[in-house]
Amino acid sequence: MITIEQVYILIGLMILAFAILTLRDTAHPTRIRSALFWALLAGSMLFGSYLGGLGNGLLVVALVALGGLSKLGVGKPETTTPEQRREKAARLGNGLFLPALIVPVVAVGGTLATKHTAWGAALFSSTQTTLIALAIGCIVAFAAATAWLRPPVTAPLQEGRRLMDSIGWAALLPQMLASLGAIFLASDVGGVVGQVVTQAVPISTPLIAVLAYCLGMALFTVVMGNAFAAFPVMTAAIGLPFVVGEFGGNPAIVCAIGMLAGFCGTLLTPMAANFNVVPANLLDLPDRDAPINGVIRAQAPTALIMLGVNVALMYALAFRY
Repeated sequence: MITIEQVYILIGLMILAFAILTLRDTAHPTRIRSALFWALLAGSMLFGSYLGGLGNGLLVVALVALGGLSKLGVGKPETTTPEQRREKAARLGNGLFLPALIVPVVAVGGTLATKHTAWGAALFSSTQTTLIALAIGCIVAFAAATAWLRPPVTAPLQEGRRLMDSIGWAALLPQMLASLGAIFLASDVGGVVGQVVTQAVPISTPLIAVLAYCLGMALFTVVMGNAFAAFPVMTAAIGLPFVVGEFGGNPAIVCAIGMLAGFCGTLLTPMAANFNVVPANLLDLPDRDAPINGVIRAQAPTALIMLGVNVALMYALAFRY
């Protein structure tokens, strides 16, 4: 049976390969520090289950120290030439996107198979099934793309290293912020936030409860930079006790749309570095260092419209079952 631990091992081996390739790249501006950074991250994936709370905590502190000193730098990987990439892009056209479509197909198919078929239940663990199926989808897509395009043997790892170098420390931000959300939940931050909200805004009708929950999810995500960190706090503060408990909202609908409301906040904040700061850096936008960069300005109208749509959908759907 495939479990999430095996997925962590696979990711750890990939990142360890990035560390080794970085260490061998004499043209890398921060070769030693970057290699150590990726090696520590690989260690957390490979051995995190055995290190315990203290060991993992020390490892995270070391990662923050290395990533916070300065930029990790971008190496010069040996891969295909720009001319080779342009030639294949011109020849294959939009067909290059076909391997990427394999990932969601396998992820959704694997999740459904686990729930509705005997072979799926025997193949995939019932815990973190979607993540396991997503990993399998990535492997299948990688194998298909390699068989089809026939790149140099090390090109996938070298290109992966180049991309991770470009993203830098922000690659860790989703995991750290999600962990912060779990800490907030354990320390009952949601209860405190709920008391503050109810004192400021009496939640007397379903509409006010929906507005408080959705707007709270978006605003808390703006502050935290990650909807996964905001979700346990705002759901414990408003979603479950008021929208679900007091007014009888469908918990599945409330939680699903609540998360979407949080994603609207993701589009509005530079704290969501992996979504907003990283694309600005990768695209080399001229105002990428401004407090509110071009990426956020372009996304803001869509984010606000979708936030209003999510409020309307929750109010229209959550109480009709």
